[in-house]
Amino acid sequence: MSALSLEQPAVADSSLPARLEHWLGHAIEIPAAALVVGEVAVLLAGVVMRFVFNSPIPWADELASILFLWLANLGAAVALRRGTHMRTTVLVGFMSERGKAWAEALAIIAPCLMLLILIVPMWEYAEDEMFVQTPALGWPNTVRAAAVATGAALMIAISLLRISRQRLVDFIGVAVTIAVIAGAMYLGSGWLQSVGNWNLVIFFGLVLGVSVLLGIPIAFCFGLATVAFMLTVTTSPLAVVAGRFDEGMSSLILLAVPLFILLGHLVEMTGMAKAMVDFLASLLGHVRGGLNYVLLGAMLLVSGISGAKTADMAAVAPVLLPEMKRRGNHEGELISLLAASGAMAETIPPSLVLITIGSVAGVSIAALFTGGIMPGIVLAALLAILARWRSAEITEGFKRAPGKVVMRTLVIALPALLLPMLIRTAVVEGVATATEVSTIGIVYAVVAGLLVYRQFDWKRLYPMLVDTAALSGAILFIIGTATGMSWALTQSGFSHSLAEAMTGVPGGKYGFLLVSIAAFVVLGSVLEGIPAMVLFAPLLFPVAKAIGVHEVHYAMVIILSMGVGLFAPPFGLGYYAACTIGRVHPDVAVKRIWPYLGALVVGLLIVAFVPWFSIGFL
Repeated sequence: MSALSLEQPAVADSSLPARLEHWLGHAIEIPAAALVVGEVAVLLAGVVMRFVFNSPIPWADELASILFLWLANLGAAVALRRGTHMRTTVLVGFMSERGKAWAEALAIIAPCLMLLILIVPMWEYAEDEMFVQTPALGWPNTVRAAAVATGAALMIAISLLRISRQRLVDFIGVAVTIAVIAGAMYLGSGWLQSVGNWNLVIFFGLVLGVSVLLGIPIAFCFGLATVAFMLTVTTSPLAVVAGRFDEGMSSLILLAVPLFILLGHLVEMTGMAKAMVDFLASLLGHVRGGLNYVLLGAMLLVSGISGAKTADMAAVAPVLLPEMKRRGNHEGELISLLAASGAMAETIPPSLVLITIGSVAGVSIAALFTGGIMPGIVLAALLAILARWRSAEITEGFKRAPGKVVMRTLVIALPALLLPMLIRTAVVEGVATATEVSTIGIVYAVVAGLLVYRQFDWKRLYPMLVDTAALSGAILFIIGTATGMSWALTQSGFSHSLAEAMTGVPGGKYGFLLVSIAAFVVLGSVLEGIPAMVLFAPLLFPVAKAIGVHEVHYAMVIILSMGVGLFAPPFGLGYYAACTIGRVHPDVAVKRIWPYLGALVVGLLIVAFVPWFSIGFL
């Protein structure tokens, strides 16, 4: 989540470009929402036919993969229109009004330029796939590969409509800046080739870093750096980059991303999240600082369902924060605990981060689901101790809930509490894969909402489907562009150099873990978790394995490290998300969050130096 947005102001705009963008947006959103429904239907049918009727559908995974790639690319277009692509806007926030206007124009024009450069190679790649047939359905692979080019074309159309609404002075300023940089790279291409891998510092250090800090969406920063590198110092065709985008977004494991996002929406909408929080509050609400424990417990439970940190906080905070504030907690303290609990729950399955890292690093999803529980509990215990100490000034006088009330809230919450166990059991017992299990959760949530909680707002269903497509597209487009960038780094020999440097760190595997912690805290703060992980996990996991660090243990260490960075001010975007959800100004909480971050770091070091917490139950 970003502090600022690319969305157009809410002021009514009746210009022709605005009306065209509105119509185009609806034309994209409707099929994107339909693709989410289709994905659920295909995967659920596959589970039912295989597990219930023992008659697998041979083409189910193939069709799901095709629908998924179209969903990812249409979703990326929806995200571009809605301004929900991940970006860092902390530096932009310090600019003058003129500087902010220039940066916003840059954040629209730069992605459009990248897509314009790649659109022809993308179509060439799709045409080349015409001669490849899908194994089960026998369709030309162009049916699937054309999704990348179609998504790019739609994003170009949206960007051009946005550009037409920019002030001319901002457009000229950005165009001149980009032209000067492109001219300097063209004229200096000979020198850049002569310096060998030092040119990576220019493209993947300077160009990438400056682009991120200026507020260009991170996915497009990856793409711009890769395209600039390819055009300037290599002779490889850009169609290769299009192929890497396709490859990055096509992993079957990633099919779970949109489905768990949808499940998170359903858990909140049906009242299941509120039922869990109410039960915990009746159990612990009378204890001094008890609602702090409820917040931590609720984040552990909800995180295992929704898989998205912003969704977790949005489900829990509105239920608890008003009462916590009424009992005397400082609002800055509440936001600090909320942000810290978001970082704490990063490894609780079935987190999207676990699914993503399993995909890009080739680690068993079932093993990650098993290994992620104890590290989260370790951090939760440390935060609970700190929260108890920090809440010591709260006055007493809140009565223990009667046993009847506790039992009543338990009965109400039981169907919701069973959902995390259902998901984990289905994966561990082999009923469904980590990709398919989300469909079981979705059906369970729908049935529980309709029959048990009788809370199912049909009017919210379509917006939820569109939101699911947009967030999925934003995440998956980052994975696609980062895969292209990772390929460029690998081709340059950087991965080999990085492996040599990391294996040479003093202190053996524990020195390697400490360096990894420091690196991923910084990366998590600047790039957010998923982009950083997609970019560097394929490079570092082989190094970790070579020096004796278990892959599941290493996954937990870097995920928690990125979580600390993501929720640490001044750059951590998760911190600003917590402030936004809690409706508290960031300056109010910034002085109070450091003890909580300190507890997270202590817990992270315990997890790093005691591998049992990560792999003891495998």
